Amino acid sequence: MIYNISCSIKDSFEEKDKARESSLVISRDVVRNCRTAMYSIHSRDFDKANLLISRSVEMIGKMDTLLADHPDIYYSGFLEHAQQEFVECLVVYNILGDEDKEIPGPQDLNVSNVAYLNGLGDVGGELRRHILDLIRKDMPENGEKYLGMMEEIYNCLMMFDYPDAMTKGLRHKTDVTRSIIEKTRGDLTNAMRQQKLEKAMKEFENRIN
Repeated sequence: MIYNISCSIKDSFEEKDKARESSLVISRDVVRNCRTAMYSIHSRDFDKANLLISRSVEMIGKMDTLLADHPDIYYSGFLEHAQQEFVECLVVYNILGDEDKEIPGPQDLNVSNVAYLNGLGDVGGELRRHILDLIRKDMPENGEKYLGMMEEIYNCLMMFDYPDAMTKGLRHKTDVTRSIIEKTRGDLTNAMRQQKLEKAMKEFENRIN
C-alpha cells in the first residue's frame, strides 16, 4: 500500500516538474521576445514589435494553462518576471507607437497586480531613452510630453507604499523612477536652453548680415 501511495505522489511530482520546466522555457522566450520588441519600438519598427508582443500574449496564456493546477510554481517568481517584462514592453509600445490608445490594466493583460506595478516601474527608463533620442535629434520640446508621462507613472507608484513582502521591490523601483525623472528634467532643460540660445544667435547673425 505504501508503495502505491509513493507511486501516486511521484506521479504528481513528475507532472509538476514537467509543467515547471515547460513554463520556465516559455518564460525565457517571453523575456527574449519583449526585449527584442523594445529594441524594435525604439527603432520605430512597430509592426515587428506588435508581432512579438502578440506572441508573448499567447505564451503567457500558455503558461497560465500549464500552471493552473500548480499555484506554488505559478507564484515562485519566474512567471512574474516574464509578466513584468511584458507589461513594460506593452506600455512603452502604447505610449510611443499608438499614442491614442489607452494603457491597459492588469486584468486586461492577464497579469498579477504586483507584476503590473513593477512593470510600470521600469517604463521610466525606456521613456528617458526616448527623450534622449529626441534631444540628439534636436527635438527636445517633444520630450516634455514623455516627461509628463514619467511623472504620472511615478505618482501612481507612490500610492503603493507597502512592505516589500507585498510589492516585491516596488519601493526601490519607485525611488529609481524619481531619480530618472530628475535627471531627465535637467537634460531637457539644458537642451531647450541650448536650442533657444542657438536660435537667438542665428537670428542675431541674420540681422547683422
